[in-house]
This record gives sequence, C-alpha cells and structure tokens, in this order.
Amino acid sequence: MERVVQCLAAKASLTGKRILVTAGPTREYIDQLRFISNPSSGKMGYALAQEAQKRGAEVTLISGPTNLSPPNGVHFIGVDTAQTMYKAAAKYFKANDALIMTAAVADYTSAKQIKGKLKKGPQELSLSLVPTTDILTQVSRNKGNKLLIGFAAEVEQLLDNAKQKLKRKNLDLIIANDVSQPGVGFEVDTNAITIIDKAGQIEEYPLMSKQRAAQIILDKIAYIWEQKNAG
Repeated sequence: MERVVQCLAAKASLTGKRILVTAGPTREYIDQLRFISNPSSGKMGYALAQEAQKRGAEVTLISGPTNLSPPNGVHFIGVDTAQTMYKAAAKYFKANDALIMTAAVADYTSAKQIKGKLKKGPQELSLSLVPTTDILTQVSRNKGNKLLIGFAAEVEQLLDNAKQKLKRKNLDLIIANDVSQPGVGFEVDTNAITIIDKAGQIEEYPLMSKQRAAQIILDKIAYIWEQKNAG
C-alpha cells in the first residue's frame, strides 16, 4: 500500500503547476526549399511534456518540425525557425511557472533568405550567417521566481561546458548529455543524462529510455519546488 501511495504522490507532484516545454529542431531557411537544421527528433521534449501532463501540470509544448504526434492533453504550438520559437517562448513564458528548453535551436541563420529556389551554377557559393536569438538568455531577464531548465548536448568537455552554460544563462538546472556516445541524444529512444543544479551538485544517470529520463528530470523539478515551499 505504501508503494501505491508513493506512486500516486509522484504522479500528482506537479498539480497546479504550469510548464512550458520546447522540443525538436529549428529550420533556418536559405531559400524557400532549403534550410539549415539538425537531427533532433523532439523525443526528449515530447516525453517531458507527456510526463508533466500525467503528473497534473498544465503543459504548453512549443515544437519545431518533427514526426511525432503531440501528447494528449497538452497545448501544442508548432513553429519552424529559431525566431518563431523565440516569439512563442517569450509570449507563453509569462504565464508559466517553468520553462524546460529541450529544443535544439540553431545558433545561426542565413543573413538573407533567397526568394524562390536557388539554382545550381558552376561557381562556388558562400553563405553569410548571423546569430539567432538566444532564447534562454532573453527569457531569463524576466525570470523572477520561475524555474529555467536547459539542455547541453556536447561532444567533448561535457561537465565544463554544461556548468558554463548553467551559469551564463541563469538556469536552475541543466541536463547534459554526450551525444557522441551510442544511444545518447539525437534520433534515438534512449538517453544518458547528467543533471547539474545551481549549487553545483552533479547527478549522473546511465543509458535509459527517454520516458524514464523525463521522470527523473521532473522528480528533480518537483523537489526544487518542494524546497522552495518549505523555505
């Protein structure tokens, strides 16, 4: 019976909370047909949105293009570019208690989108790229008491890079994963995560399903809220 009570408590641990999740890749268009993107499948973000909804949270999911169906009961907003994702995140962040930024947002976009289709020619082609808006940095300026959770997909110096991002973007948690490892990160159903909090505490977890990783991350978020309430 005690085990059942614990399970029910965990599922209801986010009742009354409003959580904004971003997921998937962005597309930065060169012309009307071609774009710069990345292999993010959106699976981690969708798993987090689904699990948060199951635990009683009111969830808004902002997603770049994926092959996934939005989870039942989740307010879904589809976007494509980094700029449209930024506008949606800035708009909905105000009404939410936390932002979980799992989306793999492009760091650069084409300085100029060519109208129509760029035709192939014999000459070399150079693209001018400019930085996209840093969504987490921008929304953190109006953070207040909200929680900000970021992800760091790295191929080297995992902990150092994640810690720097945590501090630079004023995050409460960062979820780091080494996407150079088999079964981790993009286009797979599994993930191996390292969670780092503002106090510098590090928790490492082995390869597991993204659904299980979502449960662990949301347990951590719920714990932070419990500590804030207790304080």
